[in-house]
Amino acid sequence: MKRLYGLIGFPLSHSFSKRYFTEKFVRENLTECSYELFPLDSVKLLPELLNQHPDLYGFNVTIPYKQAVLPYLDELDPDAKKVGAVNTVVIDRNSRLVGYNTDVIGFRQSLVQARDNYHRALVLGSGGASKAVTFVLDEKQIPYTLVSRQEGDKRIIYSDVNKDIISNCDLIINTTPLGMYPEVDSYPPIPYHFITEKHLLYDLVYNPPQTLFMIRGKAHGAEVQNGLEMLYLQAEAAWALWNPDKH
Repeated sequence: MKRLYGLIGFPLSHSFSKRYFTEKFVRENLTECSYELFPLDSVKLLPELLNQHPDLYGFNVTIPYKQAVLPYLDELDPDAKKVGAVNTVVIDRNSRLVGYNTDVIGFRQSLVQARDNYHRALVLGSGGASKAVTFVLDEKQIPYTLVSRQEGDKRIIYSDVNKDIISNCDLIINTTPLGMYPEVDSYPPIPYHFITEKHLLYDLVYNPPQTLFMIRGKAHGAEVQNGLEMLYLQAEAAWALWNPDKH
C-alpha cells in the first residue's frame, strides 16, 4: 500500500527534505513510501491538498506556516502546544491531524552535541523556529535575549544589539531565513566585530552549508555550526512519529 509523506511551506526551493527522505526510503528498501514537496502560497490551500492526496500519512511544515497551520489541526502534542509552533503533522487512522514539534527534539540533541555549557544566548528572530529554540533554552535553564525586527514584549530590535550584549551571550542562534538559498548574500545585522573565540554561532539555515552569518563569526575566531544536524535529527523524529509501530 502506497504511503505518501511531504512538506508544506513557501517557497520550497531551499528544502533538503525530499532528497533526505527519498534516499532514506531507497537505503531502507521502503518501496511503498514516497515524499513530495507541496509549495502552498497560502496555508488556506491545505484542506484542498489533503483532499487531493488521500494516501498522505503525514507531512512536515516549514516557513512560513509553522504557526499559521495551528488552526487546521485537530490536536496538539503538549510540547508543540507550549512552543506554539508545529513542524510535523501526523494524519491518524481517523484522518485527524495531530501536530508535533520535532524541531525541539533536533535542536535539543544537536545543542548538547555541539557544547553543553552556555552562559547566555542571543536568539535572532521570533518566528516558529525561534519558539522551538527558546523552549529548549528554557528547558536547559539557559537565559537568553530575543532579537526581532520589531520591538515587543521581552524582545529587542537589531539596532539595540551592542558590545555588552554580544559579550554576555556566548551562544548566538540565527532562527531567521536570512542567508538561506537563494538569498545567500543576506545575514542578520548584528555587530560581528564584537564576536570572539568564546562564541558559538549556530545557524538553523543548512543551505548553503556555510552562511555569511557563520563566515563572519568564523572570521573573528568563533565556533560555527549550521542546521544540517538538527535537520537530520528532527527528520528522524518525524519519521518515528509517522511510523510508531516501527520504533
